[in-house]
Amino acid sequence: MSTAIPGQRNTRRTQIGFVSSRSGDKTVKVTVAYKKPHPLYQKVVNRQTVLHVHDEKNETKVGDKVEVMETRPLSRLKRWRVTAIVEKAVTTDAVAVNETDVAAAVPTKTTKANEAAAPAAAPSA
Repeated sequence: MSTAIPGQRNTRRTQIGFVSSRSGDKTVKVTVAYKKPHPLYQKVVNRQTVLHVHDEKNETKVGDKVEVMETRPLSRLKRWRVTAIVEKAVTTDAVAVNETDVAAAVPTKTTKANEAAAPAAAPSA
């Protein structure tokens, strides 16, 4: 017995990540970065997940920041599709995004505190 209203979709998960490679026609790999505390030591550790994403119009390129939405299985690995390009890549050459670039884009409490303390600690001339 289904309680869904006809003509209305359920809410699907969306995530924002960076295109790390183009792997065939209408397929890209998107790296989604997040930070998680270590289970024992509680140090914040950078983690990342690679999603295989369907790009229907082939409009994304390496380095673009995109929003992806969960969808039905489109192939063996593809379960996501591009919904929007949040930010275009600045460079024109295809350079892979590395882990440090992605980690720098994800803010934490310590980075916010360091940015707030840096102007106050600067010597005045």
